[in-house]
Amino acid sequence: MAMQNATPKTVLGRFDGTRLTTGGVTYAFLRHGDTAVVNTIGADGAAHDYAIRYTFGVWPLQQYLVELPNGHIQALLAAWDARPASTGGQRWFALSADAEASHTDPFHWTGRAYNWNYMCADCHSTAVRKQYEPDSDAFHTTFSEINVACEACHGPASDHVSWAKYPAFARRLLWHDDGIRNPLHDRAGVHWSIDSATGNATRNVPRPSDREIETCAQCHARRNHIADGYVAGAPLLDYYTPLPILAGLYQPDGQQHDEVYTYASFLQSRMYHAGVTCSDCHDPHSGKLRRPGNQTCAQCHRPAKYDVPAHHFHTPGSAGAQCAACHLPDTTYMVIDHRHDHSIRIPRPDLSVSLGVPNACTRCHTEKPAAWAAKAIATWYPKPNPGFQRFAQAFSLDDHGSAGAADSLGVVANDPTEPWIVRASALARLGARPGPIALEAARRWTRDSNAVVRLYALQILDAFAENDRIAIATPLLRDPRRALRQQAAWILAPFAGALSADDRHAFDAAAEEFVDSQHYNADRAPNRLRLATFYGELRHYDSAAKEFHAAARLDSTEAATFENALRASAANPQAAALLRAIATPPPPSQSPR
Repeated sequence: MAMQNATPKTVLGRFDGTRLTTGGVTYAFLRHGDTAVVNTIGADGAAHDYAIRYTFGVWPLQQYLVELPNGHIQALLAAWDARPASTGGQRWFALSADAEASHTDPFHWTGRAYNWNYMCADCHSTAVRKQYEPDSDAFHTTFSEINVACEACHGPASDHVSWAKYPAFARRLLWHDDGIRNPLHDRAGVHWSIDSATGNATRNVPRPSDREIETCAQCHARRNHIADGYVAGAPLLDYYTPLPILAGLYQPDGQQHDEVYTYASFLQSRMYHAGVTCSDCHDPHSGKLRRPGNQTCAQCHRPAKYDVPAHHFHTPGSAGAQCAACHLPDTTYMVIDHRHDHSIRIPRPDLSVSLGVPNACTRCHTEKPAAWAAKAIATWYPKPNPGFQRFAQAFSLDDHGSAGAADSLGVVANDPTEPWIVRASALARLGARPGPIALEAARRWTRDSNAVVRLYALQILDAFAENDRIAIATPLLRDPRRALRQQAAWILAPFAGALSADDRHAFDAAAEEFVDSQHYNADRAPNRLRLATFYGELRHYDSAAKEFHAAARLDSTEAATFENALRASAANPQAAALLRAIATPPPPSQSPR
């Protein structure tokens, strides 16, 4: 039900003439026969009837998609609250203040910020291929199945279907497996044994890989999409780059802030470190927990120690006695959608006092200050466990631009006991703080076994000079992961002429991947401008100018910002040459690509 064709059966909202007015913008929800229709302001500033083409989701809200010319499918910013009327549901509501945006604003529902082809499709359907045509600004987006079906997680299934057609005895003789491309065996043969003294469980064998977790991360990660053609089981960094723990996305202690979709949150947790996978707690086929409520946690944590007032200090069975209330507190997104934080942390109201981060205690006890909660915790636990996440102070210094931030980030980045996502995040932050600490971190961690750590160590080099870039980044041109090769090409582009013949061959291959990635996202002005910069660094000024003008057609504001940045650095010969190249608009017949 992630996405469905709009029919009288699948459309939950009330299309009976009901109106929603927000900020002077009116949405009228109508029905023409069996077709659900919304009347509202379009891209031309006039009101039109738009047929609902698809539904998006079912609980706790349902969104609706409209198909505009050239294959642009757009998400309305008015949604249906699917919850019962007794809890405030069964109503239309605006998803955000963007619902009031002018028709000329990119955040209007007809704008690129709410374009399904780029923003939504990849996670709500199976085997999505965006297929953007830049010359006509048209999408020819396809999917193999409209919803999140078996192949979204298990990969192409034609071999499995062939296997299933044979009788059991023939399958055993003719097939070495059941033909499933991505079988997800990370939990096969696994059991957890609870230690009676600690009350915690240990996995009988180490988790063999992150294959299952990466398969989930394809949709449950805040990430950038860098290449077309993903199939389940493919290495994540060949098609996506997950975003690290950065200000704006996360609180300084790693709690979710913006919509981050759980992946990087879970990677911070002690549970991930101990070998837990997503499906240890969640049944991926039903979408439900393996067991109800606290019983999910009781699979690994002895209830006699943890599910008692001596541990949680709340009335048994009450909301405060639920494990998730304290260890997976929720944040509300899309107005009514409560999502749990999967960093699975010990409540730290003392950090609320010192750093201003949220805490689970005062999320419920809203009338109480953080100091009250910190005092209660100190009373209950005179020797409190500081928890698994220990980087809050360093990331807070960075968030506030404080002195000593680089030193603190260097300590986190170089601490092998920190989760790899935390070290990668410290490296990503050091990229904005060039200096000896950052350079040494890049030199050391571009050789790490984890590809995400290598990636964010490599990005540090964007602020350094030729010799450092060539010495450290050149080996990454041959990295097994596409995201690393593309980033190495970006880092080395200004100095490609200084590479040896063998390294230049590797650079050319990586540069082609980089260009393909920007073309894949050619519907976005920032990608066209990034490609303009890349061509400019290579001194391909005509190609750079074409990309600039293409970006300007998509978003003149982005292009103006880019041009101003060039003017500010016009002492750089390449910036000056690029400015001269973009000074003359291309003739009308020239392709924007």
